[in-house]
Amino acid sequence: MRLDRFLDNLPDFNRRDSRLLLASGRVRVDGQVVRDGCSEIREFSRIEVDGRILQPGRAALYFMLHKPVGVVSATRHERHRTVLDLLDEPDRQGLHLAGRLDLGTTGLLLLTNDGHWSRRITHPRYKLAKVYYVETAKPIGEEYIETFARGLYFAFEDLFTQPAHLELLGSHRARLTLFEGRYHQVKRMFGYFRNPVLRLHRESMGPLRLESELLPGHYRPLTSEEIQLI
Repeated sequence: MRLDRFLDNLPDFNRRDSRLLLASGRVRVDGQVVRDGCSEIREFSRIEVDGRILQPGRAALYFMLHKPVGVVSATRHERHRTVLDLLDEPDRQGLHLAGRLDLGTTGLLLLTNDGHWSRRITHPRYKLAKVYYVETAKPIGEEYIETFARGLYFAFEDLFTQPAHLELLGSHRARLTLFEGRYHQVKRMFGYFRNPVLRLHRESMGPLRLESELLPGHYRPLTSEEIQLI
């Protein structure tokens, strides 16, 4: 939201008052004087007028978590532990997931309370690469590479998957890079060849990679540098 519109919406100020407050340098955003009413503010912004707090702001939170098997990628569930249950954070109920993983899938999960940031991860138009390590019941042939690169038709959604890159690591192992996140997509892609997926692990999302030192069920805050990468 624009700063001038935020001020206009308050019961104490009209449009003229807002312009005068801004022009006279009486408005501070995150401790800095702001005179431009077109400046964008968010729920995380602390806004003051003459030292009076109009919006206290709140901390923007960003976490990397190593999801283990058997934990649900949800904020609430009746039968299973959720990824939020793994976090020892006072504001964890305000977090949401930037992308999900199946119950039996392990690997990188990102959690945040910043909707703008998470949309850059999950929205299809950004085409953020998601890399998975895959182990299968049957051998993976060279024909998988061309088929995945060409795209597969998913009748349930009536769509073709976007081109995906498959790197063979062994007879039953591969690394798959996707640029979208359809329902059970990896398992359905290998299911085209009637080859069940036995293990699925997400290694990275865009420039953010799950570090090897982060054990299953553990998490850490993202650094400011990592946040800026998205």
